[in-house]
Amino acid sequence: MFDVLVKSPFFVGLKSEELEGIFKKISFSVKSFTKGQTIAQREEEVKFLCILVEGTVKGEMVDFSGKILKVEEIQTPQPLAHAVIFSDANKFPVDVVALTDCKILFIPKADVLRLLQSNVIILNNFLRAVSNRAHFLTTKLWLLSFKTIKEKVAHYLLTMGKSETRTTIILPKSHQELAEFFGVTRPSLARVFSEMQAEGIIFVNRREITILNRNLLLKMIK
Repeated sequence: MFDVLVKSPFFVGLKSEELEGIFKKISFSVKSFTKGQTIAQREEEVKFLCILVEGTVKGEMVDFSGKILKVEEIQTPQPLAHAVIFSDANKFPVDVVALTDCKILFIPKADVLRLLQSNVIILNNFLRAVSNRAHFLTTKLWLLSFKTIKEKVAHYLLTMGKSETRTTIILPKSHQELAEFFGVTRPSLARVFSEMQAEGIIFVNRREITILNRNLLLKMIK
């Protein structure tokens, strides 16, 4: 397990034997979940630092019509809801469901505090992870301010290609992952890419996107 944990955002910079020694001083447990099982429900109190040590889970929300929106997919060895564990409203923001058979490490909040107070590497890693999460959520919120898929895509591409001289972008996400990130269907996203290519704005080659007309992209989000 410790060979996996040292790859987690919280424990980068530590060796597995160091981490094993640290964990001997705290309480923790590891629980197994089967594919399709609900791990946590939205509004459930976050009492532990949860880290996925095996498998894959997803965060999802269900609207009033019963439609399920997949918010994100979480891979080993990423944490779950770590940004809210010490907040006043320390509740899971989404339902967490196992996409595969998986195992999750649970560290009680009091022992998380001991870890942070006793090791500066873990403290710095935790603060960085929370800051990165805040940035991710800010980006998500910004995307929601755009009404159309074209606006979302335009903003995303302009953000990825910040330099005016940079015309070719390699997408870090697959088209399916990007569609889920935008909260749209893959066919809808594919249609927008096709339309933007036909209009001479971009050229699409799988994950490689070439910006042909930056000015038209800028006009879409103004």
